[in-house]
Amino acid sequence: MKIVKQMRAGAAVLGLVLGLTLGLGAGTPTQAETASVAGPARITVTGRAEVSAAPDMAVVTLGVTTEAKTAAQAMAENSRGLDRVFAALKTAGVAARDMQTSGLSLGPRWARPTEGAAQRVVGFTAANGVTVRVRKLDALGGVLDALVRAGANTINGLQFSVSNPGPLQDAVRAQAVKDAHRKAALMAEAAGAKLGRVLSISENGGGPRPLPMLRMAAPAGASTVPVSGGEVGFSADVTVTYALAQ
Repeated sequence: MKIVKQMRAGAAVLGLVLGLTLGLGAGTPTQAETASVAGPARITVTGRAEVSAAPDMAVVTLGVTTEAKTAAQAMAENSRGLDRVFAALKTAGVAARDMQTSGLSLGPRWARPTEGAAQRVVGFTAANGVTVRVRKLDALGGVLDALVRAGANTINGLQFSVSNPGPLQDAVRAQAVKDAHRKAALMAEAAGAKLGRVLSISENGGGPRPLPMLRMAAPAGASTVPVSGGEVGFSADVTVTYALAQ
């Protein structure tokens, strides 16, 4: 009997200790809960902006492609065609610094395969590309017409741009930050909080990006190649994190 009483007393003491331990644990927040309560309230938003302006220059990518029986003939004819293109550009007032050759290639032309016949070379094709900056947009149509007449038989692209994009890029960044601040202030007020200081700010995508061009349709029957630059735009996205105060 004495042993049984001692065992019951020991169990009671053990239960009391466990109860105190569990009670203390229930009232003490975990590390994750403490961090959640103690961490500063914040809000993260993304701001976006776009600005546009009339272009003041154009970049044209064109080329000369020639075919001949031999590789030497194809290259010689291509060189003569390219000389005529450069002469036409010079006559149109394009400076030498605004012309750049690129993409020279020479390759065989194969006969159409027929059943039972071996492949054979029937000639060669030479191609050379030129990138041209035209700084007077009102002369662009005449320049394109002169290039085609001089022998340019491949036009790969026409892009309008501005010669000094720096001010546009600065303006679109500033507007994107203002847009982020407007959104953050609106959401903070709706949540019954006050917008605090900026905790972090970053630009998404590596900087302002050119927007797609706007071009007008060419009227029929024009004597020269008709073009219209429309507008050139830039866009920017920024992500800003603000502290919040109750």
